[in-house]
Amino acid sequence: MIDQLRQTCRKLLEEGAVKVVIGYGQDKPSMMPHPVFITKPEECDRLVWNDLCFANLAAYITRKEIKALGKPAVIVKGCDERALVVLEQESQFTRDGIYVIGVACTSLPASGVGNPRAAKCASCAVRTPRYADVTIGEAAVGSSAVGSSSCSTADAEFAQLDEFMKKTPAERFAYWKAELSRCVKCYACREVCPMCYCNRCIVDKNRPTAIDTSATIKGNLAWHIARAFHQAGRCVGCDECTRACPAGINLRLLNQSLAKSVERAFAYKAGMDKETPPVIGSYSLEDKENFIQ
Repeated sequence: MIDQLRQTCRKLLEEGAVKVVIGYGQDKPSMMPHPVFITKPEECDRLVWNDLCFANLAAYITRKEIKALGKPAVIVKGCDERALVVLEQESQFTRDGIYVIGVACTSLPASGVGNPRAAKCASCAVRTPRYADVTIGEAAVGSSAVGSSSCSTADAEFAQLDEFMKKTPAERFAYWKAELSRCVKCYACREVCPMCYCNRCIVDKNRPTAIDTSATIKGNLAWHIARAFHQAGRCVGCDECTRACPAGINLRLLNQSLAKSVERAFAYKAGMDKETPPVIGSYSLEDKENFIQ
């Protein structure tokens, strides 16, 4: 599988079809794979693929440094490809302006990329990229069907959230105050998120200051609530924000609460269907209005 991946990338660079390959590298077997940017065919042997390739490489497509290199090829898992769907819908790139190399997840449903650290894998419904220019590998027998929305998958996806919502409002608020009090405002969650591509983030604006930049509970609550609402109808559940957080804050739980609300109110799941208009920027006469009070 890795040989096929390297050969595909080498051929693309040799033929000039792309100028850079965004993939995974691993300097030592004991180290975590990290994003690499390959511009020469002979460097393709640096590329790796294993169950520790967490990073959602779609996050680099919108960066000006990458755009300056020329047409990119990006390696994506099925779940990461959902981010590309959202970014294309938001006009962040044209589909013929990138080359998508899909890699199927070969782990079983209970495993997935990063077993057992990636909780998202247990409920993933997109084990094989659907819109890639080329797909390498096949999903393991027994893996969730592509695009599946079965009850078991949905139940597994929101199991932690459903359990959390059994708490009283006071208990939930106490949890988030304790959880977010550990935030140091490093903004790692923003930097790894494919959907955070603003040239200037709201937290960087200081005339006037919209959000307290200090790592206080007030500033932390304002930041994470604002960011969560900016992700509503856009978050694809890649969980990179949770993984990157040095304080170990469970941002997955916060993002899921809005994702479930959007799915319940508008029957929309971000990045699952290229033909379905995104919730933000579109409407239907059949949209529910029971949230209006």
